[in-house]
Amino acid sequence: MAVTATAAASAVTVVSLAAPPVAAAPAATAAPRPGDSCTAADLGTRHPYIKTTEVSPTITHFKGWYVTEGTTGQQTVSTDTTTVIAVSVGLNDTIETSFAVEALSEVKATVGLDVKLSYTSTSVESNSVTWNLTQPGYYGFYKGTKKVTGTYGSLNCNRAQQDDGSWALEWTEGPGSGSFTTFTTLEEGAVRCQDSVPADSIMAKAQALLDCGSAAAKADHPAGAVAPTARQEQDRPAPSPAPTGGPSAEQPGATGAGARAALDCSAEAYKIAVPGKPLSWGAPLLADDGVRLRPSTIFSAHLDHWRLCDVTESNGVIEASLWNWGNGGCATIAEANAATDRAVLMTAPCAEDDLQRFYIYRDVPGSSKIGVQNKYTGSMMGYDRYADGEFIRQYSTGRQDGTGTFNLTGV
Repeated sequence: MAVTATAAASAVTVVSLAAPPVAAAPAATAAPRPGDSCTAADLGTRHPYIKTTEVSPTITHFKGWYVTEGTTGQQTVSTDTTTVIAVSVGLNDTIETSFAVEALSEVKATVGLDVKLSYTSTSVESNSVTWNLTQPGYYGFYKGTKKVTGTYGSLNCNRAQQDDGSWALEWTEGPGSGSFTTFTTLEEGAVRCQDSVPADSIMAKAQALLDCGSAAAKADHPAGAVAPTARQEQDRPAPSPAPTGGPSAEQPGATGAGARAALDCSAEAYKIAVPGKPLSWGAPLLADDGVRLRPSTIFSAHLDHWRLCDVTESNGVIEASLWNWGNGGCATIAEANAATDRAVLMTAPCAEDDLQRFYIYRDVPGSSKIGVQNKYTGSMMGYDRYADGEFIRQYSTGRQDGTGTFNLTGV
């Protein structure tokens, strides 16, 4: 009788029909889609937009095992690792930012599978498989999962001209994209060459690794492990290369600190201010300090004046370096803190470096409201609370309470 492998750890949710009624949970806010309307408070925010997905049944652990007469029954086999899958969004494999978590939640909704939403790896799984064998034969003991990969974009709120010539704020696909990887809960089992299994299933992938030959050839093996076939050797993961660092996959091109760049700056200077309030971005006097909210006074010494330099525009989005008139430095996120949510905005000697480049999203014409995004990290600029001396920081999805929206006003 053929052995049919089944998932060993299927999660089952039991709902009691006799449970007392409870208040309905508030409906989750639907993720914005390209072309949806947004408001000025959204200028300083962004959301992930899942562009493509692919689901691939993948074997992560495998061992060929021959069972002779008299050796059937429950057996525990230590498998070999064939593939390691780790959760990642861009080059961020810590999944500590709200953007990465939101992106994986969008993946879950898109593919309809219960995928991992935080960092983990299949390498942390035990490699042993325990299975009850009722017939002798050549078995593949395996663990496997559905690997989910794809690409994402960044949705930002920005002005868009309508067909009638008017302007409106819409969620548009902004600069920056990347790829993601996640996976479902691992299943384990044992399968023989003669077992009938669903096509393109995890079990079928394991059966293919058996590289089934003649039954007589398999019978030559004693009970126990079977030497790996050429196919199995080929499918084993290659050793991981040593990390070399480098820029984010989401925003490639950072070149690191270099010689001071010769900037082509606008003649006009600006304040980057909190709408309707007296505090605005002020550059630090000390090199190890950060950009803070400050009131403008006669003693400000132009530290609250910024010029837009090397300005380009694409699809209505401005890209520029922000040069400070008071200290002569350019706004930047320190390279060591690039992957850190809430990292403080600094100033540094100007260089050709994407850490010093910013996207500026604008309200409709006639309004000076903007949102500011770092090109390299993809994070939006904002602040934790409105107070004199409060740091300007980066937030992966921005500040959802509107504290990432500023006024860009000429001085």
